[in-house]
Amino acid sequence: MKSRLYAGVAAVALMASGATAQDLLFAPGEGAFTWDSFNAFADSTDLSGQTVEITGPWTGNEAEKVNKIFDYFEAATGATVNYSGSDSFEQDIVISTQAGSAPNLAVFPQPGLAADMAAQGFLAPLPDGTAEFVAENYAAGQSWVDLGTYADPNGDPQLYGLFYRVDLKSLVWYSPTAFDEMGYDIPQSMEELKALTQQIVDDGGTPWCIGLGSGAATGWPATDWVEDMMLRTQPPAVYDEWVSNERPFNDPAIVAAIEEFGWFARNDAYVQGGAQAVATTDFRDSPAGLFSIPPQCYMHRQASFIPAFFPEGTEVGEDVDFFYFPAFAEADLGRPVLGAGTLFAITDPSEATTAMLEFLKLPIAHELWMAQGGFLTAHGGVNLETYATDSERAQGEILANATTFRFDASDLMPGEIGAGVFWTGMVDYVTGADANAVATSIQERWDTIK
Repeated sequence: MKSRLYAGVAAVALMASGATAQDLLFAPGEGAFTWDSFNAFADSTDLSGQTVEITGPWTGNEAEKVNKIFDYFEAATGATVNYSGSDSFEQDIVISTQAGSAPNLAVFPQPGLAADMAAQGFLAPLPDGTAEFVAENYAAGQSWVDLGTYADPNGDPQLYGLFYRVDLKSLVWYSPTAFDEMGYDIPQSMEELKALTQQIVDDGGTPWCIGLGSGAATGWPATDWVEDMMLRTQPPAVYDEWVSNERPFNDPAIVAAIEEFGWFARNDAYVQGGAQAVATTDFRDSPAGLFSIPPQCYMHRQASFIPAFFPEGTEVGEDVDFFYFPAFAEADLGRPVLGAGTLFAITDPSEATTAMLEFLKLPIAHELWMAQGGFLTAHGGVNLETYATDSERAQGEILANATTFRFDASDLMPGEIGAGVFWTGMVDYVTGADANAVATSIQERWDTIK
């Protein structure tokens, strides 16, 4: 069916089946969205009668948001999109692929499972040209190509994952009021951050609030610190070798990164409650000191999700704000960013599946969720003005300026390591154990599971 033009808006192909213009959250042609490429996609794509089945981890409010985006794909192409979210996605996708009933696309919350399924032949490589597109159009583009590239059943590297939606971890939260009262500037390098840490002590304050407590998962916040320090002291290739254990855990480079974390966390003067309190303070409670009067601590390094645990009514940008966890100027490693993210992978190829991937490459497929809130992207073609809040826009700018992006290392390691002895080892370290001894014990455990 030929495209229909709607008066007063840009030309958008709205096909007979699927969503209609009335279903769309934002009227075509309006707002700060990047409509031109979407219009071109709609004019050139007719999938009337076809269906795309997608399974992923998004449920509840997140499922509602992504379905609003899929409405635009339906309206543009005439296809139908069936998305099903599951809290047990990781188990469900393995079962469905093994049973021969896989969806067309699966949304993986981390690369590890996708890599395993690619090696078993359960995923299809992304269309030719996707790697070049990502490298050219994503900030730190080659990083995203690397993160989506896995060995196929023959051991040959293929691009299987297209990243969509990113979580940002390289952030330091602080009270703008407290900084202003003391005359503190936002540090632009790790050297300046260390100098500020000591300055706060000299002024009679406590620089950091750090808590590793998390029930059975106690210790995980320390792994994020170490991962960020690895990216600020070593080239990305060394980080990758650490993740894969090509470089042993007790290599001097890794031990040095652990000790960089210890520079902050093991100094009684630098952390609220002293170093011993770091291991026992729950991570959800640890930022509370930022909001005390006078402040019990001035800075808190944690990911973009942490505002969920701030006092009720806290306004990000006013009561609390954040800055990029800076790199060492002397190391000259650019602006590395640590985080996580979800990726689309093909589990059952089809014409409509390929078209959906083309749609997800469009800026508007990202902007439509950006405008709904709770979404960050590394796509360099998006209009940052479509972010729902100033806070998310500022985080998006950090991603846009990243020169390297790496996925949370502990999430990529075998579970017994990344969600086991790495966690407990960091608790041992902050309570007094030697960094090399801790790293050696982790490596010894890794050796037993090879």
